[in-house]
Amino acid sequence: MSDPAAREVLLGRLVGASGIRGEVKLESWTSPRLAIFSYQPWTLRSRAGDSVISGASGREQGKGIVARLPGIDDRDRAEALRGAEIRVPRAALPPAAPGEYYWVDLEGLAVFNRAGVELGHVSHLFETAANDVMVVGGERERLIPFIVGRFVDSVDFDERCIVVDWDPDF
Repeated sequence: MSDPAAREVLLGRLVGASGIRGEVKLESWTSPRLAIFSYQPWTLRSRAGDSVISGASGREQGKGIVARLPGIDDRDRAEALRGAEIRVPRAALPPAAPGEYYWVDLEGLAVFNRAGVELGHVSHLFETAANDVMVVGGERERLIPFIVGRFVDSVDFDERCIVVDWDPDF
């Protein structure tokens, strides 16, 4: 597994053009949403390939975000970017607060239960209304709620493992 610090993190995506002067609508998965502009340069990954941009700026508009991207100055060029993913290197993000984790840092870690039984490796995580869920792939796929103190006992990046309170038959 590659070094998590060298991996790219998906922060959002471009969802279409806004107006006629090249602004774009975007979805941001940062918290707060406008923090996406703090993490640059961006790699825009689209059907046409990757491009790296610096100097994007934006504002909230209604329920969404509108951004101005350097070098994009008309609606056609903005519309051509529809669907492009906004990615940054993991190293561009600030350190996680104690007891908090970036999902990208958890991906690939081995998962063991308290008895030392290996359940597999973290494939990915997803969010539900109740809590985040860790998808653990092994001899079968397991969905384990990522609730520290309830199901997750510890996360050890040095040992590259997570210990959980989870029955291997479940």
